[in-house]
Amino acid sequence: MGLLAAMWGASYLFIEIALRDGSAPFIVFARTLLGAAVLVPLAMQRHALAPLRGRAGPIAIMAAVQVAGPFLLISFGQERIASGLAGILVSSAPIYTALLAVFVDQDERSHGWPLFGVLIGIVGVALLFGVDLSGDSAALLGGLMVLLAGLGYAVGALYLKRSLPGAPPVGVAAGTMVFATLMTAPLVVIFPPDGLSAATLGALFGLGAGGTGIAFFLFFTLIAEIGPGRASIVAYVAPVFAVFYGTVLLGEDIGAASIAGLVLILVGSYLGVQRKRPAVEAAADNNAGPVLTRSEPSRSSEPAPARAR
Repeated sequence: MGLLAAMWGASYLFIEIALRDGSAPFIVFARTLLGAAVLVPLAMQRHALAPLRGRAGPIAIMAAVQVAGPFLLISFGQERIASGLAGILVSSAPIYTALLAVFVDQDERSHGWPLFGVLIGIVGVALLFGVDLSGDSAALLGGLMVLLAGLGYAVGALYLKRSLPGAPPVGVAAGTMVFATLMTAPLVVIFPPDGLSAATLGALFGLGAGGTGIAFFLFFTLIAEIGPGRASIVAYVAPVFAVFYGTVLLGEDIGAASIAGLVLILVGSYLGVQRKRPAVEAAADNNAGPVLTRSEPSRSSEPAPARAR
């Protein structure tokens, strides 16, 4: 769990390094390509691609909404804001899930303490925008892009719950990575990288093969070993790693508002997902549930993957 949280949290560090001479579309293309190179063989080994036949449409929509779109928004956003702040803002995805559930999924609606948690998380986001991003239009735009990426993760999770019930998670992960690679390939022609230094190549490899490919495999293994409820704790630790890497390795400033916002968002997200523990555990036992991504920090936005075989 510690290794997985460290890898997911490092994704923002790798993006920040790769942006020094790589364009945002190229970074996403390389990331999804390397992620697919890791996940497709794993999916084939587990016979997880065959159940996806006839489901190309939903997989393509998932690739756009939950992979290509958010990855592009995060990368473009990090051109304007610090990596640690990006990691904090992405962790707001469960808040979106709870808000959207009012309209599209009554089973995920928040009541009582979970609803209070959603309000706490909103206060945390407002604090970040009111203090850390105020007075700088470029930073404000970058923050909005990353916040919109969190919305994409939430929409994708809710859509996947309806459109691909019972699909093998590792197969969905591999399929969405392949489609996302195809979607972002044309953008590389429009936004080519300025040059690829050794640092950029290393960051891309760490981001794609590590934070996108191997990290998914580790998470699926963790689900099988300790269950989805306990495994989801990793998503609350990853933003802390993102802030740590940005502060220690990149020299980013971390103010009191950022720390307070991080605490409020994570506490709010934690409270907001408490209501669904039994249902999620049952879904895991039935080998149901969609794929996870590194920035989906709640059980309501991270339905449980099938047990690894």
